Amino acid sequence: MHIRPFQPPDEDAVIELWRRCDLVRAQNDPRKDIARKLAVQPEMFLVAVDDGAIVGSVMCGYEGHRGWINYLAVDPERRLRGIGRELMKEAERILAAAGCPKINLQVRSTNQAVIDFYREIGFVVDDVVSMGKRLQHD
Repeated sequence: MHIRPFQPPDEDAVIELWRRCDLVRAQNDPRKDIARKLAVQPEMFLVAVDDGAIVGSVMCGYEGHRGWINYLAVDPERRLRGIGRELMKEAERILAAAGCPKINLQVRSTNQAVIDFYREIGFVVDDVVSMGKRLQHD
């Protein structure tokens, strides 16, 4: 398994991975999300590849104050093999190299397994309320 930056030919496989991981939501067109990421810090969109297949992904970004993690996904049939940890390790390395002092991320409150995963790799629950406002509707 190796980790590399996303490439445009990966798009269909990444979207299928996100669907299998239940990350696609009606309000987020995954093709638009990918296009937006490719316009801003595309080198911070990573995929994990094993035997030529996309088995994981992560989008990260840094706006000068905080780093953010989105779309961390690991093929459900390949979980618990360290792929998510390796993707996060590489995302953290890239963000640290950019000068990022802290990483934020969001997890659905009902997804206890993912909350536990992030706790295991050193994340803590911040005492904040996550708010959002759509500026574009997909």
